[in-house]
Amino acid sequence: MTEPNASRPKAAQADGAKERDEAATAVMDDLEALRERTSAIEQERDEFRSLLQRTRADFENYQKRTERDLAQERRYWHAGLALDILPILDTFERAVIEAQQAGETGPFVQGVATIQAQVLDALKRHGITRIEAQGQPFDPNLHQAVMQQPSADHPPNTVLQVLEQGFMLHDRVLRPARVAVSVASS
Repeated sequence: MTEPNASRPKAAQADGAKERDEAATAVMDDLEALRERTSAIEQERDEFRSLLQRTRADFENYQKRTERDLAQERRYWHAGLALDILPILDTFERAVIEAQQAGETGPFVQGVATIQAQVLDALKRHGITRIEAQGQPFDPNLHQAVMQQPSADHPPNTVLQVLEQGFMLHDRVLRPARVAVSVASS
């Protein structure tokens, strides 16, 4: 049996080998280019996947933050209304105190006191409560000192008198109590 290239002249055999080598080199070059392109596409895919994951996490965090903010807003939404009602409540309180000091105890005074109690109850149902200040140590987070009075009976920085009631809305100060604070007597 004769070799297939045996009948061909040596120059033709060399040209055929050269063509095969060139074709093999071209295939190898194409293969290498495809590998590089595949690697670049995989890297780009990984970047997009990472971007998608970060974007998804950012969006989920945004949703959670928005839900928290809305819950917080709902919890304190009536603060403005309460601040508008508090001066009216203060007027009721002054009216009852003045009437009691004048010795009046009639149905009118009792009616005003009942209205005052109902308003306080309504506020309490919505998380608005009085700040108990009388006799307490002065706390600048809860109280606003408007005057100081010397006192031998109380330690310094004790609330001696509440001039205007303070109120809390859940865990926030809605309005600080305006108070007179003791100082050491000289």
